[in-house]
Amino acid sequence: MKRWRVNKPDHNLVAEFMRKCDLNKLTLEVMVSRGYTDFDSIAGFFSVDTLDDPFIIKDMQSAVDTINDAVDAYDLICVYGDYDCDGVTATAVLYNYLLNIGANVMYYIPERSEGYGMNMNAVEKLHDMGVQLIVTVDNGISAIQEADRIAELGMKLVVTDHHQPSERLPKANAVIDLHRQDCPSTFKNLAGVGVALKLCAALDDGNYDMVMEQYADICALGTIADIVPLKGENRTIVRNGLMYMKNTENPALGYLMEKAKVNRERLNSVAIAFQMAPKINAAGRFGSPLTAVKAILSEDDEDAENYVDTLMTLNDQRKSTEAEIMTEIFKYIDSNPHILDQRVLVISGKGWHHGVIGIVSSKILDYYGKPNVIISIDDNGVGRGSARSVNGFNIFKCFSYAQDYIEQFGGHECAGGLTLKEGNIAGFTQKVLEYANSFEQMPTTEILADKVIMPEDLSIDNIKGLSVLEPFGAGNPEPVFAMAGVKVDKITALSQGKHTRLDVTYANLRTQVLIFSHSPESLPFAVGDLIDLMVNVGINVYNGKESVSIKAIDYRLRGINQDKYFAAKDCYEKYCRGEVLPTAFLNKINSSRSELVNIYKYISSVGEVSVDKLYMKMIAPSMNYCKLRLCIDAFSELGLVSFVPSMQKIRILPVTEKVDLENSSVLKSLRAKITERGN
Repeated sequence: MKRWRVNKPDHNLVAEFMRKCDLNKLTLEVMVSRGYTDFDSIAGFFSVDTLDDPFIIKDMQSAVDTINDAVDAYDLICVYGDYDCDGVTATAVLYNYLLNIGANVMYYIPERSEGYGMNMNAVEKLHDMGVQLIVTVDNGISAIQEADRIAELGMKLVVTDHHQPSERLPKANAVIDLHRQDCPSTFKNLAGVGVALKLCAALDDGNYDMVMEQYADICALGTIADIVPLKGENRTIVRNGLMYMKNTENPALGYLMEKAKVNRERLNSVAIAFQMAPKINAAGRFGSPLTAVKAILSEDDEDAENYVDTLMTLNDQRKSTEAEIMTEIFKYIDSNPHILDQRVLVISGKGWHHGVIGIVSSKILDYYGKPNVIISIDDNGVGRGSARSVNGFNIFKCFSYAQDYIEQFGGHECAGGLTLKEGNIAGFTQKVLEYANSFEQMPTTEILADKVIMPEDLSIDNIKGLSVLEPFGAGNPEPVFAMAGVKVDKITALSQGKHTRLDVTYANLRTQVLIFSHSPESLPFAVGDLIDLMVNVGINVYNGKESVSIKAIDYRLRGINQDKYFAAKDCYEKYCRGEVLPTAFLNKINSSRSELVNIYKYISSVGEVSVDKLYMKMIAPSMNYCKLRLCIDAFSELGLVSFVPSMQKIRILPVTEKVDLENSSVLKSLRAKITERGN
């Protein structure tokens, strides 16, 4: 279960803004909910139709002069990129622009095995090839030693990057990074490809018209993939990019949309993020990033299609490898169920593909709601890890606390990476758990709703009005709404039970709700129940007729007290870790025989059930999550049920002889603690 948080927009502000603009009430409620509490900020959200003069950026003129001198002298220029989608698209944009203005230009992208950014071997190699100017895209700001070596070799260097610089900047003819303290640019959150676009515009005397027409579609792909906030200039780039991409003249982008089954007429940032960008990233993870660059740069239809076919194959390999690693992790958890009682999950394995452990870490976070570190150990005993966390638990600070056991690490609050020796994993894990246990209350994953959507809000015109907020993505997510007290009238299986459709009544409105990837049997409610929902809304078109589409992203039985749930869950984990709980807590988690019988009867009636579904079915004033889990542990110990920790599922087992519940050591231990405290 995820924690829910529902914003409540100020209705007085909404009413005031409605008098000043033609946005509908629902759209303004979403904006006010997100902190747009003065009219200038709302106007500013919609007024970014152009990009700032690129020459505002520190060192832009020096970069242009250096590159133009190299172009005029026909010096060999190398565009040095990165292997992710942002780096690939930035490389393609700048390389193609320089090629079109007559430059003697090549590109270089390190393979993932070389590591991120510039490296000495590459610098030496490029020098031997006769390169006289290196222009980095999406990297270079931390390449201090490499920059010094470039200068020693007599080459020139222009750095363009969007990552945070350290106190010392690399030695270069120009260092373009909007996060430089002395950079006066107003918008700081461009992706690497956005910085490359601005450099191209500067090389075109500051004019964006040609470069936007030529490269906006590629820039939109890289910007969305890099998960930078889709506000300000990023919003401008992506809005223009989506418009151009619908009718793109880039053969590879056309084939990518076709083979990824993207509807061009309904193309949006979500389709790019989930259907297109992963294919580009797959090249750097499982093949060579050069495949992706060559695809984007290809002007020949047949070549472009072949490259895209390779990207599709590599992406299939990526998904298969992810699934294999997830299976290994689930097996490990089932053999070591105590790991789920820890506040942070640290899991390692031999030979896991380091190109996907970041994705696996994200999936583990979503599945268990816990910060985690996934470590792949190579044949030399070196572990490379990726971590994902939740707001409120800073994984970078956690790594800093455990740095005595780490060779290298980096990151920010919600994501990080590290390198450590296999022999240090145990010590590292201990320090991570020590840091996590210092928190009085551990932060959890949450779903944030912009507001409770009312039945009268669910009109076609209102939902259509939300489209002005697009493109959606990081910093500007698709609106999420809460629906409270929805009555379930009918439950229908879709796609052979893979998905579910609910017919519901919401106050005086009868409508339908879709639940994807969940069968009717897995749902914790039945016809006639009242439920609460977190939903996305949209417009569905079928046979030319429009209707409101409601898609559930989470659901609960009405009346669940989430604070009580999470407090009791934390209590259970503390109890399993052997921590001392107050006597009052021990009494609250001690089950009666009738409670044990009722729980067992329900499990018997359904055969198999998830822990959260069982919790919702057993909800009562005297029942809490910790008590329920101890009952399950007792049943499992006595052979009445099997419990699969990785899936958090309970299955009934056949019983051949009478079982005395009082023989459970789980229950005996708890009651002994209570008796001991009583004395």
